[in-house]
Amino acid sequence: MSAIKVKNLKKYYKVRRKDPGIKGSVKSLFSKSFENVKAVDGISFNIAKGELIGFIGPNGAGKTTTLKCLSGLLYSTSGSVETLGFDPWQKKTEFRRQISLVMGQKNQLWWDLPAMDSFLLNQAIYDIEDNKFKKILEELSSLLEIENVLTTPIRKLSLGQRMKCEFVGSLLHSPSLLLLDEPTIGLDVVSQKNIRDFIKDYNKKYNSTVILTSHNMEDVKKLCKRIIIIDKGRIVYDGLLDDISKKFSQNKNITVVFSKKENLEKISKIAKAKEIDSLKFVFSVGRSQVSSVVSKILNDFSVADLSIEEPPIEDVIRDLFVGKNYA
Repeated sequence: MSAIKVKNLKKYYKVRRKDPGIKGSVKSLFSKSFENVKAVDGISFNIAKGELIGFIGPNGAGKTTTLKCLSGLLYSTSGSVETLGFDPWQKKTEFRRQISLVMGQKNQLWWDLPAMDSFLLNQAIYDIEDNKFKKILEELSSLLEIENVLTTPIRKLSLGQRMKCEFVGSLLHSPSLLLLDEPTIGLDVVSQKNIRDFIKDYNKKYNSTVILTSHNMEDVKKLCKRIIIIDKGRIVYDGLLDDISKKFSQNKNITVVFSKKENLEKISKIAKAKEIDSLKFVFSVGRSQVSSVVSKILNDFSVADLSIEEPPIEDVIRDLFVGKNYA
């Protein structure tokens, strides 16, 4: 069963352009020029109920715009979106009760009030029964370990504590679809791990559908089996995270630990090392050359350990965004 169906979704913006300086300002008074910006340019994908998807791409790729279209915050230029069986742009009450959008750079809680006051407001908005509200609040607060800060004004909390409170406020109505836009941005490594563990537990416990956008590849690696990569408003990859190296990387990493110091010039004739740490060398070698390079290393040098691995996912994706090689 599909929780989300997107077909040929497009979202274009008409943006006014002006030359810099006083001359440009004066000119713009008499002659206005506009440009169409293609934030989302004809994307299609389906997401099954209960899936936890990584939705990634460089800045300005169209990630947040897509999430806003899925939640009904933005109208599309063309195409169709079905979210939880609803047309999100109709903003029906039954639909809004089933979704939640958490944005790491936006606050929904009242800054000068304790989190508990905002939670009570959400209870009234979503018409949550007292017993259910109390049970969910206790459960979420316990999972995120924030029971002792619920009566403290939001402005006095740390960033990590505020982000945890944002999660609680967004989940009090038990949404079946959770849209997360950079949920761990600005958090320390401990808070990042706590948020990741919470998202994973919530997804499993409630069989909720989760779409996660993040520039932190640890978030994606720890949580997502499937990822969708978007760039310049177009989907360039939709598949398993584990398969991305095979699709986009032409090389494999050969890690060698030598038994003794070897002649660097002799080593460099076999392959160029990308990393060197004492006796440990890491070589990036074309896939078709792996066997011959490994054979030469084992025959010509004293080797204590050797391993062959796919390059790290974050390296592949970084090179992908920089080189824009989507072939």
